[in-house]
Amino acid sequence: MSSSLRKFLTFAPELSCAGLCIALSAHLLLAGAPAQQPPAQIPPVAALSPFIDVHVHMEHVDAERSVEAAVQAESKENAAKIIFMPSPFTVEDPARFDVEFFLAAIKKYPGKLAFLGGGNALNVMIQQAVSSGDAGPAVRKKFRENAEEILRQGAIGFGEVTASHLPSAASPTYQSAPPDHPLFLLLADIAARHGVPIDLHMEAVPETMPLPSNLKSPPNPPQLQGNIAGFERLLAHNPRAKIVWAHAGTTDNTGFRTPDLCRRLLAAHPNLYMEIKVDPLNPGKNPPLAGGKITPEWLKLFQDFPDRFVIGSDQFYPEAGSNPQRWQAVVNLFNQLPEDLRRKIGMENAERIYFGKH
Repeated sequence: MSSSLRKFLTFAPELSCAGLCIALSAHLLLAGAPAQQPPAQIPPVAALSPFIDVHVHMEHVDAERSVEAAVQAESKENAAKIIFMPSPFTVEDPARFDVEFFLAAIKKYPGKLAFLGGGNALNVMIQQAVSSGDAGPAVRKKFRENAEEILRQGAIGFGEVTASHLPSAASPTYQSAPPDHPLFLLLADIAARHGVPIDLHMEAVPETMPLPSNLKSPPNPPQLQGNIAGFERLLAHNPRAKIVWAHAGTTDNTGFRTPDLCRRLLAAHPNLYMEIKVDPLNPGKNPPLAGGKITPEWLKLFQDFPDRFVIGSDQFYPEAGSNPQRWQAVVNLFNQLPEDLRRKIGMENAERIYFGKH
């Protein structure tokens, strides 16, 4: 039953029987049976306690508008702070940008917003180095200079960079790079020296495998390269480097980013952290919510590693598209956590990892 018809029937008792028949016939004639009604809007529900969203993006056409939309959204979300970052771009992406695009807009709100950098300046270099096979001294020197400049401009870390990224609206090119590539190892050393995190997007591929049947080639390759062993080499390379694996619970197109894999990696690598994301349109193959309720496996993982998770909604501002928004979807999970766990995952972990607070 359409929403307009429901509204009509709400007031139908006020009509006579004949009037009801005439009005109902007119309603159906005007509406037309094939007409599709927009989905009902779900009122936003704020987080039960404050949280820092460590992973959001902006509309590349208008940084000022995106920043203003994020600041206005903080109160309805109960977000204490929002951290922007550029998507992981390739040189072919016509809309690529980095911190210079949004620097001035974000710096207007030092208590409300912060940012990471490198989605263009660093990720492009990594992908080019993989393609060319050149990660020699000149490339490493330029990469280091770019990374240091990003921090001088006020970034509190590096991101979003990727070792495995399927095409998306924001990053339409398939990307793959060994997580232990020399430039990733160099970035880990730079991050460790400055005490800042690296935000890494990576599909979980335990070993080289055919492309899953739910994905198309092209644009994806017919085979995905194994990356978990290389990821562990990156984590072990410099244990002081804080590596934040983005999108736990959602970026799982292979089916291997399970709570069990996350548990093994978290237990083995104290410098590994994970963002929690819930995407209402693309929940992934091991989603943390089932029927709107947090699953026991994911809840136990959060409880067993309470200091290693943060909230990273991957929300784009201004808000558009899906309902609920990504921030609302992850808040629905966040609100189901026990109060002490919400405090750690929502605020304390992000303050320690991103802002150096102990």
